[in-house]
Amino acid sequence: MKETKPTPMNLDFSIKVTATDFPKREISGRIVTWNETGSTSAGATSFKPGSITFGDSTKLLLEHRREAPIGFLKSYKVTDSGIDATFSIGNTTAGNDSLVEASSGLRDGFSVGVLAEKYKNVDGVLVISASSLKEVSLVTDPAIASAKVAVAASETEDSESEPQAEESETNTPTIEGENEVESTPAVPEAAAEAVEASKVVTATDATRPLYFTKPRSPIATPGAYLEHTIKAKLGNEDSRQYVMAADDSFSTNPAFSPVSYIRDVATNTTMVRPTVDACGGTRPLNSYGMTVSIPKITANSTVATVAEGGDPTGTTQITSAYVNATVIKKAGFQRYSVELLDRSDPSFYEIMLQNLRDGYAQAVDEYVIAQIVAGGTQAATTAASSAGIISFVSTEAAAAYNATKRTATAYVAGTSQWSLLMGATDSTGRPIYNAQPLTQNAGGTANPTSLRGNVLGLDLYVDANMVSTTIDDSAFIIEPRSIEIFESPALTLSANVPTSGEIELMLYGYVAAGVTFAGGLRRFNLT
Repeated sequence: MKETKPTPMNLDFSIKVTATDFPKREISGRIVTWNETGSTSAGATSFKPGSITFGDSTKLLLEHRREAPIGFLKSYKVTDSGIDATFSIGNTTAGNDSLVEASSGLRDGFSVGVLAEKYKNVDGVLVISASSLKEVSLVTDPAIASAKVAVAASETEDSESEPQAEESETNTPTIEGENEVESTPAVPEAAAEAVEASKVVTATDATRPLYFTKPRSPIATPGAYLEHTIKAKLGNEDSRQYVMAADDSFSTNPAFSPVSYIRDVATNTTMVRPTVDACGGTRPLNSYGMTVSIPKITANSTVATVAEGGDPTGTTQITSAYVNATVIKKAGFQRYSVELLDRSDPSFYEIMLQNLRDGYAQAVDEYVIAQIVAGGTQAATTAASSAGIISFVSTEAAAAYNATKRTATAYVAGTSQWSLLMGATDSTGRPIYNAQPLTQNAGGTANPTSLRGNVLGLDLYVDANMVSTTIDDSAFIIEPRSIEIFESPALTLSANVPTSGEIELMLYGYVAAGVTFAGGLRRFNLT
C-alpha cells in the first residue's frame, strides 16, 4: 500500500529516565525506543528506526512548557534499539529540583516533542516514519516504563554514569551527536514498505480528531434498535448486548445522572417602587441629623381693594411653620458561614446582595404608603366598581386642586383595583380600560402586561405593596408636591463573628417622608 505524506502534527511521547548525575548536573536515559508502542498526545504511537532527526539545539523542558526550560541536550546516540541522550541541567532552582525528582523517582520520565512529517495508521497505532525533534521534557508519567533510573548519585558521590546503548542483535553502527557539532548526521529514511492490514492516512482521516474512536454500539436510529432487537431474540449475542446497553437507564446508572444547576435564581422580589415614583421620586438626604424640617406656608397673604390713600393693613399676611419628618433607618441582614464564603459559586454574592437591595426598595415603598395613609385625606365614599372609580377620580382630582392649587398627576392602585380596571366594561360589554385600539370613549389603559397605564387622564401606577383587596386605601390620587421624600444611598457593612468565623452583612439606608399638603393625597374610601 502506498504511503502518503499527510499534514505534519505535533506529538509528545514519554519514556523513563535511566540516570542522573549530581556532580556533573546531568540526566541521562533513553528518550525513545524504536517499534515500541506508547501513548502520545495523538493516542497509541510507535516510531520506526531512524524516524527522528535532530536540529542544531535541543532544550530540556519541564512537562512540555516552553516557559520552563531546565537544561539542554549535551550528547545522544542513535542505535538500532532507540535513542539514548544526556542532558546538562542548568544551575537554577528548577534545575536543582529536577535532579532531585529524577533521582528519587518523583519525576523520572522523558517525553519527546516531535513534528510528525510522515506517518500512517496501522491497526489503530500511529506509526511514524519521519519526524523532527523539537524538544525533550522531563515528565511525571512516562508512556513506557522499559527503562528505569539506574544511577541516582548524591552530591558526595563520584558518579560518571553515561547512557549505555542497548546491545543490538546485529552489528548496526551507532550514530552519535554532540550539541556543539553544527551539523547532525542525517538518519537515512526507512524505505516505505507494504504493511499488512495497514491504513494510509488520507485527507479525510487528517481532519478527524486524533482521539476519535468509532462508537461501540451501532444503535443510532430507531430502525437500528428494531433490527438488533429482532436479532437478539433470534439468538445473536452481539445484538443482545447492544440492545441491553441501549435499554440502560439512570435507575441502573445513577452516577451518570448529575444534578444540573443553573445560575438564574427564582425569586419574587423587585426593586420597583411604584408609589415612590408616583410621588416624584426621592430627594437626597443630608448626612447629619435625625429630623428633616420642611418649611411650609400655613396661611397665604391676601390682597384687597384699597381706596386712594387707604390703609392696606387689613389684608392678611403670610404665616409659616415647619413640617418635621423623622429620619428612620431601613436595614436588611444576611449571615453566612466561612465555608459558604470560600467554596460557593461566585454568583452567590451577587444574588444575595441583589435580594437585599430588592427588599430595601420594597421597605421604602411600604414606608411611603404608610405616610400617605397616615397623613393623606380620605376621599368620599364610593363603590368598588367602574362607576365608583369614575366617581373617585372626578371628585378627588378636583379636591386635590382646590387644596394645593396644583393638579394631581398619578393614580396608584393595588392589585385588586388593577384587576377591577382590566375587567371594567361598558353597557355593551366592551372593555373600558384595555380596549385595543382605543375607542373614542375609552377611559384609559390598564393592561395585564404593564404596571403603567392611564385612568381617566391620570398616570396609572400598579403597586403590589398596597392592600391586595378593593377596600379603603386600595388606591391613591396623588399631587406629587404634597409629600416630600428624602433618602440616603444604600450602604453595606460587613463584620466577622470571631467565635464561629461567620460573616454578617448588613445593607442599610436612611429615609424620611413628610406630608406637606394632606389635601393633595386622596385615599380611596369604600362605601
